[in-house]
Amino acid sequence: MNYEQAVAYIEETPKFTKKNSLDHTKECLARLGNPQNHFKVIHVAGTNGKGSTCAFLTSILREAGYSCGLFTSPHLVEINERFQINEVNIDNDTFLAAFQKVKALADELVAEGSYHPTYFEMLFLMGMVIFAQAGVDYVTLETGLGGRLDATTAIEDPAACVITSISLDHMQYLGDTVAKIAGEKAGIIVPGVPVIFDGNDPSAAEVIRAHARELHSPFYEVKKEDAQILSNTASGIDFSLKNQYYGKDHQEFHIPFIAKYQVMNAMLALKTMEVLQDQIPVAIEHVRKGMSATRWQGRMETILPGVIVDGAHNEDGVAKFVETAAHFQQEYPLTLLFSAVNDKDYKDMIHTICSQIRFRHVVVTQVGGYREVPEEELKDIFTREGCASVEADPEVAKALELALKAKGEDGMLFCVGSLYLVGEIKAAIARRKA
Repeated sequence: MNYEQAVAYIEETPKFTKKNSLDHTKECLARLGNPQNHFKVIHVAGTNGKGSTCAFLTSILREAGYSCGLFTSPHLVEINERFQINEVNIDNDTFLAAFQKVKALADELVAEGSYHPTYFEMLFLMGMVIFAQAGVDYVTLETGLGGRLDATTAIEDPAACVITSISLDHMQYLGDTVAKIAGEKAGIIVPGVPVIFDGNDPSAAEVIRAHARELHSPFYEVKKEDAQILSNTASGIDFSLKNQYYGKDHQEFHIPFIAKYQVMNAMLALKTMEVLQDQIPVAIEHVRKGMSATRWQGRMETILPGVIVDGAHNEDGVAKFVETAAHFQQEYPLTLLFSAVNDKDYKDMIHTICSQIRFRHVVVTQVGGYREVPEEELKDIFTREGCASVEADPEVAKALELALKAKGEDGMLFCVGSLYLVGEIKAAIARRKA
């Protein structure tokens, strides 16, 4: 089986398997030789900001000279993006070798009349194999969905557990209130292991605190008021942090992102490094360099001058996008490229956007295959919401060209609404550069 066949097999996996238990995942790890025991894990859960927080942590650790693995989801263009070693996506040969090992295990289990690992379990198991074989020191590990029953929770002795902001998303699986969802996310907490979490939502924070106390796990809250934003420009954000650990009352940091919410993700990473200082010594200069050098795909990511992609696809994500766009509309005329999938509240997303942001031009397209929302329907909604200049094209590449033309030399273009959209835009830009 070659690389392309391996990817196709994984993509087909949901068609012939079902969700398994954590005991199943632990059994798989054991039969693979417990590769997760060869490195230490920082485990990250939450609704928004997981990937960015993982990226900050990885960049800091790399600057300090540690070898790092990074496991995230979903991918935007290629499945290899889910596995990084020292901030570089794995190559096809590495992917194939890990797949063959996990596929052999899956075949054994099926032959025994047992279970087949799910799509996400296959990828998680492959990640553990990949990182063990690479000999990394640390792995920053992002949960898939939830936390309590997530395959990644099979890791029994992480160095730390980090919980980012929690909001309403995947309610059919995780619960219909922030408190219920927080309970699922708090399922990653391990007895005695430190917990660092976003404490801005009172109901979520109380659930996390209670769970940590029950498990005798030390916990550390991070809140917006812990930092002061000094500047927010098209090149990034400078902020000051009140923290004696970093050498003085106020220590300044720079992050290469334009969205204010990234400051919270950065602070979670900073607090995690502080909590782990005895286990993982990192000098302040490495912390600062790591923060400023962090890269993360699809989250307020500048992909061309004045062109920003953001995978915001739920109420909280859209609210944070609006906050960022509102800041920049004071200086630049804004263009929007938008799409969404049909299991998201795209009508409410559009209403929120249009009620607070003025756009010079809006372009809509369709993404997501069987989950797509027709571009003409999206155009009608934007028109009804009061946008005077709206254009539609079903092909993402053509829609992007229309949006770039509308942006002009003096404006900013935001591409928002779905990670599928972000992935297709990045693929289209790669083709333009080829």
